[in-house]
Amino acid sequence: MMRLPRRFRQHWKWVAGLVAFVAVVALVFGEARIRPYITGDATVISSEITENITGTVDLFDPQVPHELSIELTDAEYGDMVRQFEADGDKKWVTADITIDGTVISDVAVRLKGNSTLMALRGIYFGPKPGEEPTEGAGPPPGPPPGVFAKVSADDPLSLPLLISFNENAEGRGYQGLTELSVRPGAPVLNEALALSLTALTGQPSQRYAYVTYSVNGDTATRLVLEHPDETYADELFESDGYLYKARAKSKLEYRGPDQSAYAEQFKQINAADTGNLQPIINFLSWLDSADDQEFARSLADWVDVESLARYAATQNLLVNADDMSGPGQNYYLWYDLAAEKISVLSWDLNLAMMMGDSGLGPHDKLELKPPSGFKPPTGMGPPEGMPPGGNALKDRFLASPAFTEIYDEAYWELYDAIYADGQALELLDTISATVPLTDGLSAEEVGKQKETLRAWLQERAAALARARSAVAGGGR
Repeated sequence: MMRLPRRFRQHWKWVAGLVAFVAVVALVFGEARIRPYITGDATVISSEITENITGTVDLFDPQVPHELSIELTDAEYGDMVRQFEADGDKKWVTADITIDGTVISDVAVRLKGNSTLMALRGIYFGPKPGEEPTEGAGPPPGPPPGVFAKVSADDPLSLPLLISFNENAEGRGYQGLTELSVRPGAPVLNEALALSLTALTGQPSQRYAYVTYSVNGDTATRLVLEHPDETYADELFESDGYLYKARAKSKLEYRGPDQSAYAEQFKQINAADTGNLQPIINFLSWLDSADDQEFARSLADWVDVESLARYAATQNLLVNADDMSGPGQNYYLWYDLAAEKISVLSWDLNLAMMMGDSGLGPHDKLELKPPSGFKPPTGMGPPEGMPPGGNALKDRFLASPAFTEIYDEAYWELYDAIYADGQALELLDTISATVPLTDGLSAEEVGKQKETLRAWLQERAAALARARSAVAGGGR
């Protein structure tokens, strides 16, 4: 049965507004043979927005300019930052915000992110602000702004934030949203492009908007994303299901039958009142005990393997090493109650098409690498305590010969949709034209990042064209 995610159809205007032509590839869902037993009520409790603020214009309409301002008292801001500096806790504080002219009072705001925020606690990926790297006379030539976004407690504009409309007012939403994520850095064209390409290939993604952003009067350009919440989860597909977020330090591994053992591994997004992590536990129990033959024979009974092939192929095509196998464990799991199968959804694509090798082949291992021209200083690396990455499901899937054909088929279909006809380049031009210029972002800076990304896309497309020719010629 061919189907597109419900959200893709519902928000077609957002996708169509970015580009005039779209190559849509449908997801294929097979019949399950094994029905793992799920404890608890299998009825998904839909979130209910009782006060929906309609606003003046569609926030995700790319054809109109958007503004987002936050008014936060010094006391509230100080509490939020000091709490995180002390113990890493992301405390909600209260602010008033204005979106495209609509004022919303008593909105909850907190810090958002993990590695991006470590500088607030004195942990740095490279030299501290004001310090020289240990090699060279000055800062190394770096990646475009936003890849390593610099955050500082002295600059509220620099901090990534999560905005909640219903934390302080139950049932309140804005245009059907309960949360928005303000991304750090600008113009982060690579992240916007990766989100758009994911959506255009018929896979679940997140809508976004470029906004003129201000905090207490200071102004910059920022990318704002819808944040997966209960409404997002309940609109993903036609059938009901559970959405789970993998936490930053999680491991996709079996920890026994007790659901409490997984509380720090996964967060249930919708129907959270059921506390039902059983679908994940059942799957992990099987994954832990399955040898390679059992894995190849029965994976399709537990996982939508066509969807997994498309997910893995997309991460490779976009060279996003910070995915479900990356150190940040950036992904969501969807459990479809009708099919009784698991799918993987992408999340946090800010390192896509920037921190990897443009010549990566379809079967090469994804690795985080500095962009061209960037020479990291001695000692630069992830903060202490960050897991090294790896994911048993994805790693075993790609290593199993049983799934090579389905992966290769998905890979080259997606290549056709993204690179073969120059669609990524055309979409880059379209997205770049929607970025607002502010005191913190000039036309020259946007143009520089656009040309850097354009060169990378051209290198990537050329490398993949050579790889495809090799496949057609009989090589792998």
